[in-house]
Amino acid sequence: MTTEATAEQAQQALRDEFEMFDNWMDRYQYIIDMGKALPDFPEEWKRNELKIQGCQSNVWMHHHRDGDRIHFDAVSDAAIVSGLIAVLMRIYNDRTAADIRGTSPHFLADLGLDKHLSPTRSNGLDAMLKRIYEVAEQEAA
Repeated sequence: MTTEATAEQAQQALRDEFEMFDNWMDRYQYIIDMGKALPDFPEEWKRNELKIQGCQSNVWMHHHRDGDRIHFDAVSDAAIVSGLIAVLMRIYNDRTAADIRGTSPHFLADLGLDKHLSPTRSNGLDAMLKRIYEVAEQEAA
């Protein structure tokens, strides 16, 4: 379960954490370390229908409902992408569909990810966000 009370508070906490670092090499390392802490992802979930299209590296995302909340699990074979997954999980995991749909991904600009990720990583991050929002739309229907 998410420790922050709201997705907005999760985004603020990430902003605060990123401000502790003086340069982008340290921020990248922090993102990579976040990815290393992701929960295990069962091999049987690594199926084509759970694979995120648009990512240069392999990314799989699984979800299920837990009451009125949506729980996501995801994994990548790339360290930095795993870290980006961890960032997304901090903001969107274990939220209601309405919360997810109502949460703008302004953390991209707030953290500087919009300017410091390569185009292929940005495309992959956009594809993961798109999947999260699609799941929220389907679960809200």
